[in-house]
Amino acid sequence: MNFNYDIIVVGAGHAGCEAAVAAANMGSKTLLITMDMNKIAQMSCNPAVGGIAKGQIVREIDALGGQMGIVSDRTAIQFRMLNRSKGPAMWSPRVQSDRMKFIATWREIIENTPNLYMWQDTVTELLLKNGSVAGVKTKMQVEFTAKAVVLTNGTFLNGLMHIGKVQISGGRVAEPASFGLSEQLRDAGFKADRMKTGTPVRIDGRSVDFSLLEEQKGDDDFHKFSYLPHVQRQLIQRSCWIANTSEYVHEALREGLSDSPLYNGQIKSIGPRYCPSIETKIVTFSQKTSHQLFLEPEGEHTNEYYLNGFSSSLPLQTQLNALQRIPAFRNVHIFRPGYAIEYDFFDPTQLYATLETKHIKNLFFAGQINGTTGYEEAAGQGLIAGINAHINCHGGNPFVLHRDEAYIGVLIDDLITKGVDEPYRMFTSRAEYRILLRQDNADERLTRKGFEIGLAKHDRIQLLDEKEAEIAKLIDFISNFSVKADRINPFLERIGTAPLKRGVKLIELLSRPHIDIETLTEEIAPLKAQVEQIPNRRDEIVESANIKIKYDGYIKREKLMADKISRLEDIRIKDKFNYNEIQSLSTEARQKLTKINPETIAQASRIPGVSPNDISVLLILLGR
Repeated sequence: MNFNYDIIVVGAGHAGCEAAVAAANMGSKTLLITMDMNKIAQMSCNPAVGGIAKGQIVREIDALGGQMGIVSDRTAIQFRMLNRSKGPAMWSPRVQSDRMKFIATWREIIENTPNLYMWQDTVTELLLKNGSVAGVKTKMQVEFTAKAVVLTNGTFLNGLMHIGKVQISGGRVAEPASFGLSEQLRDAGFKADRMKTGTPVRIDGRSVDFSLLEEQKGDDDFHKFSYLPHVQRQLIQRSCWIANTSEYVHEALREGLSDSPLYNGQIKSIGPRYCPSIETKIVTFSQKTSHQLFLEPEGEHTNEYYLNGFSSSLPLQTQLNALQRIPAFRNVHIFRPGYAIEYDFFDPTQLYATLETKHIKNLFFAGQINGTTGYEEAAGQGLIAGINAHINCHGGNPFVLHRDEAYIGVLIDDLITKGVDEPYRMFTSRAEYRILLRQDNADERLTRKGFEIGLAKHDRIQLLDEKEAEIAKLIDFISNFSVKADRINPFLERIGTAPLKRGVKLIELLSRPHIDIETLTEEIAPLKAQVEQIPNRRDEIVESANIKIKYDGYIKREKLMADKISRLEDIRIKDKFNYNEIQSLSTEARQKLTKINPETIAQASRIPGVSPNDISVLLILLGR
């Protein structure tokens, strides 16, 4: 047994698993400490990965050489590409997962990763030395030393669960809370607060009348999360089901509001605006007489279902009464009620972009400890924290993703620059360069970066080179092949678009909204022959070429905007000013700039309360 490591990761949730595997794969001797080795990467809430903007994060994790996309594909029981009716910047992959197989697959990866070790215990204290972290101490009174520590404690720091007036100490149902670390970090100068999240009731599918629900099947095409061709969906695919509440259901819920921890003063923490509980919905949207619910299977063979949209902390009997008023659930049996949970988090403006803390050197925070919500947001942070913890131990430049490079970059920049006033959840609207940050091109944006730091392996670079070469070859053919008007006009008239008056290059036809490469291959034999020559991942390559051609103008314009802003990213101002002495700045700007101490002018410009005039003042002082 060894008690000395390069890196210790505390917590084996989605952030902790990514951090530990990344650090170990890069060469650091890593210890992953968890309370329960049988619940690694537990899906505490919904057994699903991805969704709007979150799916892009998972593809980015995979492109960099992380694991979440691989695990999600291997344990998927349903795949859907959301937002297909919108432009490709909005397309977002999502899978329904087998909860138990998800855990087992992660466990298999961790146990077979060189340099990675596990210990089952609870961390109660950080070992500190000269302003730097030196290791951890556990509940069993074991001391482990390390050059860097990554905290990914999720909802366990002083966690408290609520079901009506019932309060249970814990980080998850049937799992104990963690005490000691929050108090130590507060004493070290960290600013902490409390947040609240919740989870819905779990339902026995044998008690559901599925004939009264609307079936929602998954997609059956080439899309998935991982860019590795050998990683495929291998489980039986299952449907989800749609139900709706009614005013009759809402009446039952209102009867229990006086006992709701959210409304009787029992919970005072900050809750999620974008994933509200059912009781919050009926109060906030009182004019709505119905809310949509999704009944989602928890696994390939289980009868356990998750009722998405029915998150609640109401008393058990209130939840049950309301459910029984939905026709499909009139005879419902539940495995457990929904509950709310309060937990400690730390103001993320106390972090650098590497996710290292400003107060203690070589200490990193990732996941819900930073005020975020969601497996994907946690995993993205965990990956970056694990990478930078390794770099701090072994040397190299900090690894930071910018806002025009990745949703992960947007996420971390938002956290460290703006802080949080509610659980942070990623949306496409948070990314100003979302047409650059599409789900289809995450490998083009990030795989070479992952390879340069030693995380993504050579096989990923080879796959990327092959893909880019085939896309370029296809676009070159389409750009140079001419099509005659009399040859294509019958097809154009058949699909209801204007006929040609003269021959054009094929690329001009593709600018029309209802025409794509797939439809044209059936009409133009040389194009079909060109497509059929693509040896591997044909559908993926054709889709990518299609997007690049159709949205070329938008992509170039957004890239130009990003390049202009990136010049401000090169103007470093960290520790160059005593902002309190610059009277030409607004009072709010002086306070915010002093608190954040931004790295660059670009980061300063994104701080709420710092105006364009304040940025001009700083540029003048820099002689620009």
